[in-house]
Amino acid sequence: MTTHQDDSRIVSAGRVIAAGADRIFELIADPARQPHWDGNDNLAEAAAGQRVRAAGQVFTMATTNNNVRENHVVEFTEGRLIAWRPAEPGQPAPGHLWRWELEPVDATHTRVTHTYDWTELTDERRLPRARATTSERLQASVDRLAALAEEPVGSPAVTT
Repeated sequence: MTTHQDDSRIVSAGRVIAAGADRIFELIADPARQPHWDGNDNLAEAAAGQRVRAAGQVFTMATTNNNVRENHVVEFTEGRLIAWRPAEPGQPAPGHLWRWELEPVDATHTRVTHTYDWTELTDERRLPRARATTSERLQASVDRLAALAEEPVGSPAVTT
């Protein structure tokens, strides 16, 4: 499932992943794991020990073009929902949001929806990159996440 609505500035992608919601959520809520499934090829690394546990937290991520982003967690429900607004260090968030929603289908399958919402983005310099963030790129992240989550327990990428 992918959608792109040019007029609304909201792009989504998703699918059912053959893994439990808790296992998938660990891959999303631990920033150190995010570069492994990033379909935008934008994330380089994040320090270990930043696992998100509540709204209001901030985690730091380095991008592939050597920028550092502070990601302000604005929505959080353990195992089900996480959303953040990236910003340059010490600056207010410019108005875009990344969201992950997990809905258990059963004990071993989870519907995952990934959304990029730039309805509040006003920084003209960021608009071309926002427009380039398509549902196909989001789907690439979901598919990479699925590949990691569906690996056997004990493999190097999955520890839960």
